[in-house]
Amino acid sequence: MKELQDIVHAFDKADETGKQTALATVVHVEGSSYRRAGARMLITEDGKLTGAISGGCLEGDALRKARLVMAQNKPMLVTYDTTDDDDAKFGVGLGCNGIIHILIEPILAGKQDHPIALFKLFLSKREPVVLITLFTVNDKQAAQPGTCLLLTQDEHIRGIFPDDTIKDMLLADAKEVLVHGNSVTKTYMYGNKFTCFIELLQPAVSLVIFGAGNDAIPLVQLAAVLGWHIYIIDGRSNYAIPERFPLAKRIIMARPENALSQIRIDDRTVIILMTHNYNYDRHVLKQLLPLQLPYVGTLGPKKRLNRMLDEIRDEGMEITDEQLTSVYGPAGLDIGSENADEIALSIIAEMQAVLKKRAGTSLRYRTLIHNRHQEQIIKQTLN
Repeated sequence: MKELQDIVHAFDKADETGKQTALATVVHVEGSSYRRAGARMLITEDGKLTGAISGGCLEGDALRKARLVMAQNKPMLVTYDTTDDDDAKFGVGLGCNGIIHILIEPILAGKQDHPIALFKLFLSKREPVVLITLFTVNDKQAAQPGTCLLLTQDEHIRGIFPDDTIKDMLLADAKEVLVHGNSVTKTYMYGNKFTCFIELLQPAVSLVIFGAGNDAIPLVQLAAVLGWHIYIIDGRSNYAIPERFPLAKRIIMARPENALSQIRIDDRTVIILMTHNYNYDRHVLKQLLPLQLPYVGTLGPKKRLNRMLDEIRDEGMEITDEQLTSVYGPAGLDIGSENADEIALSIIAEMQAVLKKRAGTSLRYRTLIHNRHQEQIIKQTLN
């Protein structure tokens, strides 16, 4: 999400000064690589790079090829085989033991629904979309349509189908991705053989922080680095002020019974209760439990949380085991945090792990970081 935001901002700055740009997108990976399909980088004619397609090893070569793409106004599919020792001769030498397919396409500002325009449409609303990128793997001299279509949640389509023969099947697959949430790569075997990266784009994480104390400041700073949308809510007028939280999207001063009505909460919302006011936190927690959010964290010892839950039950509210699965208290991963900065790091890390459905354990204990089996190209034959 933040990468797209940065790319859009960089494009607008380049466009204002009349500079040509190109977009490099990792469209498919076989084996191991630093970045997965969907990683993007904007390249300007003067060599400025925004985003990343690797750990830094491919960017130089991609810049050279992007300048050719800009000169020819024609997309190019580039394949880096990092299992081949010959790559080292070209200064790549990733050692990742994978094959990386990167589509580089010129951004024509005067063209309707160019890739950046589609990104802007996605970023303008808080809802998931499916972005469709078409390319041809086996024939790099063939047409490479590139980033060409966007499907919104209400099934509105932006962009142009490069080949009507695959339109119905492609739309059906895009709707499937929108419903089930897993990006896929498919090759449609009919007439012009296109491979399609059907990518689900999710809106930014929304972090709601109840509490505008000093310990909320590093939490805001870390979340901002990730591109999360940050909301601060507190009942104290001398704490909930923009000067203390310039990176927050919105600062709300409200009593606990009125706070939730002032924000939008969805399945990309994570919440932390850190007002250090027991009654305030308990009142908000009681309202949050029925919403079944991905993550609701509380500061303080476990007995403090248990006391709040017991008092909520005593007030006549039934709390189910399912509701408790989203409550994390004390909040944060066990990384030995002592001060506010370290506690903020542990909380953000736990939120990220929960959103990605990971346990938050050390990568040294995993044999695979990403499940590449899910990213294999599926071949679809049309009759």
